[in-house]
Amino acid sequence: MIKSVPLLVSLLVAGCSNVANTHIEYETVKPEQFPTLIAVGYAPIELQPGANKQQKMLNAIRASKIDAYRELAEQVYGLKISSGNNVNSFVMASDRVKAQVDGLIKGARVVQSYPVGEMYATELELDTEQLYYLNQLQAPAQKIKKVTYY
Repeated sequence: MIKSVPLLVSLLVAGCSNVANTHIEYETVKPEQFPTLIAVGYAPIELQPGANKQQKMLNAIRASKIDAYRELAEQVYGLKISSGNNVNSFVMASDRVKAQVDGLIKGARVVQSYPVGEMYATELELDTEQLYYLNQLQAPAQKIKKVTYY
């Protein structure tokens, strides 16, 4: 048992030494196409807080913009759904569904905002090519170009 320990240690050290003597070269990867994402958010005008029609309209504009950003975040990051139910004596006691989105949207622009009947709508656009270049500034996407062993 004691004689095999030095052999095991030397094998581990020899295996690790190849990693330390390796140089990996990366190159940036650019996607072939860049889709444009579009999201529309809606908000009811009359249900907004405000003393008069103008204040309600301004709040509906803001709420529809936030709703559009939420929809855009769902497209970019996906939507987390969690659900559960309770059964008591083989009778459904409770049932719940929760949806959540969490993300940071950069580079989106408001295409237009307009009233639609009793609702207010805001259209957002996200050019993923612009998003690609914004992300390249922070953390470029890369692939292995060349590996050199010493």
